[in-house]
Amino acid sequence: MMEKMEFQAESKRLLEMMVNSIYSQKEVFLRELISNASDAIDKIYYKALTDENLVFEKDQYYIKVVPNKENRTLKLIDTGIGMTKEELENNLGIIAKSGSLAFKKENQSKDGHDIIGQFGVGFYAAFMVADVVTVETKALGSEEAYRWQSEGADGYTIDTCQKETVGTEITLQLKDNQEEESYDDYLDEYQVKTIIKKYSDFIRYPIKMDITSSRPKEDSETEFAEYTEEQIINSMVPIWRKNKSELTDEDYANFYGEKHYGFDKPLKHIHVSVDGTIRYNAILFIPEKMPFDYYSKEFEKGLELYSNGVLIMDKCADLLPDHFSFVKGMVDSEDLSLNISREILQQDRQLKLIAKNICKKIKSELKSLLKNDREKYDAFYQSFGRQLKFGVYNEFGAEKDTLKDLLMFHSSKEKKLVTLDEYISKMPEDQKFIYYATGDSIDRIDKLPQTELVADKGYEILYFTEDIDEFAIKMLMTYEEKEFKSLSSGDLGLESEEEKKKAEEETSEEEKVVFTAMKEVLSGKVKDVRASKRLKSHPVCLTSDGEVTIEMEKVLSMMPENQNVKADKVLEININHEVYQSLKSAYESDKDKLNLYTNLLYNQALLIEGLTIEDPLEFTNDICKVMV
Repeated sequence: MMEKMEFQAESKRLLEMMVNSIYSQKEVFLRELISNASDAIDKIYYKALTDENLVFEKDQYYIKVVPNKENRTLKLIDTGIGMTKEELENNLGIIAKSGSLAFKKENQSKDGHDIIGQFGVGFYAAFMVADVVTVETKALGSEEAYRWQSEGADGYTIDTCQKETVGTEITLQLKDNQEEESYDDYLDEYQVKTIIKKYSDFIRYPIKMDITSSRPKEDSETEFAEYTEEQIINSMVPIWRKNKSELTDEDYANFYGEKHYGFDKPLKHIHVSVDGTIRYNAILFIPEKMPFDYYSKEFEKGLELYSNGVLIMDKCADLLPDHFSFVKGMVDSEDLSLNISREILQQDRQLKLIAKNICKKIKSELKSLLKNDREKYDAFYQSFGRQLKFGVYNEFGAEKDTLKDLLMFHSSKEKKLVTLDEYISKMPEDQKFIYYATGDSIDRIDKLPQTELVADKGYEILYFTEDIDEFAIKMLMTYEEKEFKSLSSGDLGLESEEEKKKAEEETSEEEKVVFTAMKEVLSGKVKDVRASKRLKSHPVCLTSDGEVTIEMEKVLSMMPENQNVKADKVLEININHEVYQSLKSAYESDKDKLNLYTNLLYNQALLIEGLTIEDPLEFTNDICKVMV
């Protein structure tokens, strides 16, 4: 009877802990075993570099995965270097002692492939899905083959066995299905193939499986016969390790589709290869269309993160800032310090460096798109411009300098989107401010009374149609030392201090008493009633004094935590309009009529601004009174 050897005490505890908590998903056991098999083949490659008697012919090396539903076993076969009895005891008897890591250190100076497994725990991930793990192995240059077997933390046995070829076979006797876990999934061809494609698609050696397919029977178009054929499951050479000169736009578009980054076609791809302080490759995509769930809680930003071609994280959020969360793609690095399960990074310094470089590259490519392919940039901006504006506003404007020259707004003159640079470049010498107007749509802003004076002066106006626009601009404050000015602000900055003083002096006593009376009627609703300097053909409009504008009040009122923030509203009256004459007459002869006219004009101004009338019934009754 074979003697059962015990794991070391700390190894036994680690095995129990690892099976229950180290790995976030059980399916990664397959990734770990395949990575180990790849390492075993790499070791032969390394030896061939210094052993002239050993010729490494890549075509002879492979990994094969064999699910067996009848026996409920999953087998992994590799043609790698194999293990001696001593190596079995050292590498599989002591958890967290990595044969691959030791091998890598010994061969540090040699050119060749990087060894994937470095922690010596990956093999034991098998116990998450298996009751019994059996390893049959024959080492390169050895006559003897050995079988290592374990049922988990109790220990393991080692015995000789029959094996003709060099390499290793691992057989997992899968656990019985449980209510919350179906271990049969790891016997299903499609499921196993999917897991391999997900995590190990870019392992550099062929991963083979016998795949069942069907084809029409001879002399029949309606009957099909099943057949089994050995297929290579993985792609092996990742696109990001190929020379850019070898790749076409179609290659990148195909990769985008294969990785299910989106159902659209990417507007632009970015291929990055860096060989500096930290080495990494990345392929990034700027999508054409917004994902349907982009602004929902379900959307997860992040890039796929690989280490030596092995998928570590599906969505590494730390690689992308929020304002570039629309970017899809992947990063592969040989230099990441990963934790014991390879699922979490040990140090975020390396990741932060990659993320910083990626952010710069995305900004650079967007600038290039804006400059060289405006049509594509416009399409991108229609989908994701809102996110850039949010990035300007977010975190108290921390990223505003990064993003400000990517912003675009509709122009009153150009009748299309323009950048802030383009606006500045066309400003007349006497124009001091960047003027903007807010509203629900371009058509509504076009009709706003407040735009008349500025438009007549020949100044361009930027139209803000999204709720984030004004908040972002308030955070930006200036662009190229030019201050932003809302057309609804109390002072449009078109008059000098002397001109303002003169206009104040010229305001008649008659106007003052009429507006004072109107202000009393609207007590608590407006801060002031005054003669307008901006209105030409329209009778009335609302403007605001202070930092909170009318548009900002509208947005804040729709927030879940509405704190009833109000703009300081000013009702402006065009004293050159016939309406003012009616107001003056009413003040002189019929105070009730003045109250009626004042409320009507105030509600009219609210409607123009898209604000809610406080009492619609009273408003309709007031209209009826005027008609009678």
